[in-house]
Amino acid sequence: MNTVRKDILRQLKRVVIKVGSGVISTAEGLDAVMVAQLADDICDLCERGIEVVLVSSGAVAAGRNSLGIEGRPKTIPQKQAAAAIGQPRIMRAYKGVFERRKRVAAQVLLTRDDLSNRRRYLNAHNTLETLLEYGVTPIVNENDTVVVEEIRFGDNDNLSAQVASLMEADLLLILSDVDGFYDGDPSCDKDAKFLPLIERVTPEVMAMAGSSRGTLGTGGMQTKLQAAQKAGLAGIPTLIVNGRAPGILRRVVEGQEVGSLFLASTSKLKARKRWIALSLQPGGKILLDEGAVRAVVDSGKSLLPTGIVAVEGEFERGDAVHICDRNGAPFAIGVANYNDVELGQIKGHRCAEIEQILGYQYRDEAVYRNDLVLICDTVEEIDA
Repeated sequence: MNTVRKDILRQLKRVVIKVGSGVISTAEGLDAVMVAQLADDICDLCERGIEVVLVSSGAVAAGRNSLGIEGRPKTIPQKQAAAAIGQPRIMRAYKGVFERRKRVAAQVLLTRDDLSNRRRYLNAHNTLETLLEYGVTPIVNENDTVVVEEIRFGDNDNLSAQVASLMEADLLLILSDVDGFYDGDPSCDKDAKFLPLIERVTPEVMAMAGSSRGTLGTGGMQTKLQAAQKAGLAGIPTLIVNGRAPGILRRVVEGQEVGSLFLASTSKLKARKRWIALSLQPGGKILLDEGAVRAVVDSGKSLLPTGIVAVEGEFERGDAVHICDRNGAPFAIGVANYNDVELGQIKGHRCAEIEQILGYQYRDEAVYRNDLVLICDTVEEIDA
């Protein structure tokens, strides 16, 4: 047994499982047999003492045929209507198995806005924690019936990473319709090599994923790598496996060499920094000169106006922004202390000049260090 995998699974107490539409749906709609098998396997994990939060896709795929829609719905209203029909069908299928196993499942529907608002983020955390304390298995999905483009997660891979961070899970387990991650597309490249262990999601690794996606879901391998990257920032490893393989959950927790394991960062971010990195949607960019980049990355300094060379996009004070090098490559996410117009006026100036320029001053820092999260590790990586 791989030592790294063994160490991770030996400490497994809480897991977020994401199941894709390609696993529990077919062209005809919901695959009731697969749903029942998954629910049974989750109950087995719970009886082993492992807490499970399930992030389940499939609502749109389960409801679209009732509307006469072939393939993936093309508009948000179509998706909302299909989900309104399909979501009760999904929950009914899961709950039937849970009730037979004398367990309880609960539906939790989220939008991005629920997790970007700090109060609602904490409320969601408290609700899920309480459900787990009572031995209830939460079944989470994006709230497709009310979601609009500005607040949609866009895919349940990224939603699952945010839920894993929210719940401080020990593992994010993504059930896909492929065996794991390859360095090419195995469906059209016979020489594609299977990768059982990935230490970091680098740009090179991301490029291997291509841009393909399934016919029933919204995600593809790229969104799964994005999820692994986000979970890794929170100190959570990710395992991508074939969800249609018999007994896959049992094989995972027993440490069998299945799927592709993505290692996490060496340490977990504090709760507020996890929220900044994974739940906020950056609304603009702040571009820095080389000295400011090194001060932030190498020396752990706050971002001061003097190092800013440009401001892009529209954002308000308190919004998340991408912090980038001079060429616009992001290396951090932070919460801005000034809006885009204000930063445009004080960029390149010393802190002592802020009040003279604006007529007021919130604080010296454009972004305070405690409100800033690096999304890459070194200046060399940024320069590359």
